[in-house]
Amino acid sequence: MKCFPRLRRGAAALAWIGLAVGAGLPGPAGAASATGPASAAKATGPTGVAKATGAAGTAAPPATPAAEPESCATVRLASPGWADIDATNALLTVVLKALGYRPTVQILSVPMTYQGLRGARLDAFLGNWMPAQRELIEPLLADGGIERIARNLEQARFTLAVFDYSASAGVRGFDDLAAHADDFGRRIYGIEAGAPANESIKRMLADPARGLAGWRLVESSDAGLLAQMGHEFRARRPMVFLAWEPHVMNTRYPISYLKGGDAWFGPGGGLAEVHTVTRRGYRTQCPNVGRLLGQLRFSVALENELIGQVIDKRLPPEEAARRVLAREGALAGGWLAGVSARDGGDAKAKLAAALAN
Repeated sequence: MKCFPRLRRGAAALAWIGLAVGAGLPGPAGAASATGPASAAKATGPTGVAKATGAAGTAAPPATPAAEPESCATVRLASPGWADIDATNALLTVVLKALGYRPTVQILSVPMTYQGLRGARLDAFLGNWMPAQRELIEPLLADGGIERIARNLEQARFTLAVFDYSASAGVRGFDDLAAHADDFGRRIYGIEAGAPANESIKRMLADPARGLAGWRLVESSDAGLLAQMGHEFRARRPMVFLAWEPHVMNTRYPISYLKGGDAWFGPGGGLAEVHTVTRRGYRTQCPNVGRLLGQLRFSVALENELIGQVIDKRLPPEEAARRVLAREGALAGGWLAGVSARDGGDAKAKLAAALAN
């Protein structure tokens, strides 16, 4: 299985050291040598992939590529190694390359990503999951070091889940876990160390009112969690795990999201939305890319398809993205409204030509 595994904390730190000392990347654009549910209208294509128009977030400044400094040619992105963000990064990468830009992606934990944005060592991040990351990002938004520019996904989900056979056995909500502690081995499987969702699970386990004394969080990774799910499911063993949509786990396994976790994962049974965030002033310094970033809109169906292509069919992520963009001709139309190629040419024509090759 190929799943863009998350790096362990030590490896991520090494990647961060390389980023912090430059790693051949330019600094902030313009520097001489330093380095609530959206109401966007949607139409659904023949494959069920939603195509969005309209804009959420603040309006982007008009694109003026000729005024952009050379440092804007490199667009520095990050991924925590999550399959959904790898998918959206791949879509953006294909588009940016077609327009003449040089996108790069650093594998970093979410806290490191936000510090990179705050320190202007990164430009943008497509994975601000809310409300899961609220406590982590709100202080950074408040001090202006990071700017949230658009909601790129709505109707996502992020909470604890079990397999359907455990739900049939009576585990349908958070309040049912304590009574089935022995069945689950008093373990909840999470994602990488330091992830905000893991911290929420730890606080839940520490709350005496939950009756989960003696339970522990097993920290893993996107790929590691998916592998563990496969192992437990084949043996039909009970398992409590962090689950989210979009993700291939929703189509690969029959899972049941637990009710009653609103205090830990947000209202509506873990309903979530994902935002695009940038470093301070990025859209002013790099208005053409900034406009593109502010207009990115994805859908759960689109991301599920891409994740499945990469994980199950083992397609390279950019190839999977190219195929979807080539098939869904109008998908990127809203993204490119008012955007030009790096050389000032027609962005839609450049993308069409790149996809035809």
